[in-house]
Amino acid sequence: MGWVMLLLIGLASGVLLWRLSLPRLVWTMAGAALLFGATGYALQGTPTLPASPAKPQSNKLDVAADIVELRGAFFGRYTADAAYQTAADAMIRISDPASAVKVTLGGINRNPRSPSLWTELGSVLVTHDAGNVSPAALFAFRRAMILAPRHPGPPFFLGLGYAQSGQLENARIWWQRSLQLTPPGASYRNAIAERLMLLDQFIAMNKAQQQQ
Repeated sequence: MGWVMLLLIGLASGVLLWRLSLPRLVWTMAGAALLFGATGYALQGTPTLPASPAKPQSNKLDVAADIVELRGAFFGRYTADAAYQTAADAMIRISDPASAVKVTLGGINRNPRSPSLWTELGSVLVTHDAGNVSPAALFAFRRAMILAPRHPGPPFFLGLGYAQSGQLENARIWWQRSLQLTPPGASYRNAIAERLMLLDQFIAMNKAQQQQ
């Protein structure tokens, strides 16, 4: 029965990670945590099994379609800023986040008061820095929030960056802030609320697993 529950927890974790649009690095971290728990549960090993060579992790990057759609709902899909965002997406898809940063900086040079481009710069810096919210990324997100303090987009994507880095409690703070700033009739309100709900479930499941 214990193995059945462990399998169910693993499947539930996978569904939540997929729905939250988190990168594969976070999937790896969650999988490692589950394997560690399974090892402790089993209380036995198989040291006589022959070793097998480890497979290197793929460096291929991707841009989640639902996040692109949500970004368009936040900031607009057919604007000059959106053209820079699309170009940055293309650079990330070919595993060149450094060029994505350069493209976005080019847009900021053209329009230095664009909250959408400063938000995009924060996002691509998170990707460039292997899923970490670096000081540079945090500066970009904060600049976006200074330029548009009542806009829900910058805090949402800062929360997404924290989720990608595994800092789920910080992610929850900023997604909650984004939801508070979202007008009741906004088309993207349900998308934010759903992700916040799934994140809460994932946090609760992690806490329950740690207690066990």
